[in-house]
This record gives sequence, C-alpha cells and structure tokens, in this order.
Amino acid sequence: MSKLTTEERNALPDDAFALPGRRYPIPDATHARDALARASEMLHRGSLTQDEYDTIHTKAEEVLRRERM
Repeated sequence: MSKLTTEERNALPDDAFALPGRRYPIPDATHARDALARASEMLHRGSLTQDEYDTIHTKAEEVLRRERM
C-alpha cells in the first residue's frame, strides 16, 4: 500500500480524494490502484455502499487514464 505522511495528505486538495470527508486519496496511479483494491474489499465487508464503491471506481479510473497519457 502506498503511504502518505500526514503532512502530504493534508496538503492534497479535496478533489484528490474519491469520497467526501477526504476519504480514499487518489493523487496518482499508485494510490488509485490501492483505492480500487481497498474499495472492493470494503464493499464485500459491507463497509461501503455500492454507490460509494462506484464513485471510487469512476474517480480512480479517471486518474489511471490520465496517468497513461
């Protein structure tokens, strides 16, 4: 899992997170892949709704597409 220090996480803009409340940071492809994996796990555990999972998936895929260009 990619690590962000508290300082790095606090410095990220709100749009670098997949969910409100600054949840699931996705500032780059590595974090986007991690967010996809964690979101899938949390969905299956019942800790995320399908809508939250779909939001994370959509935003993470956008980050991955941008990084591929």
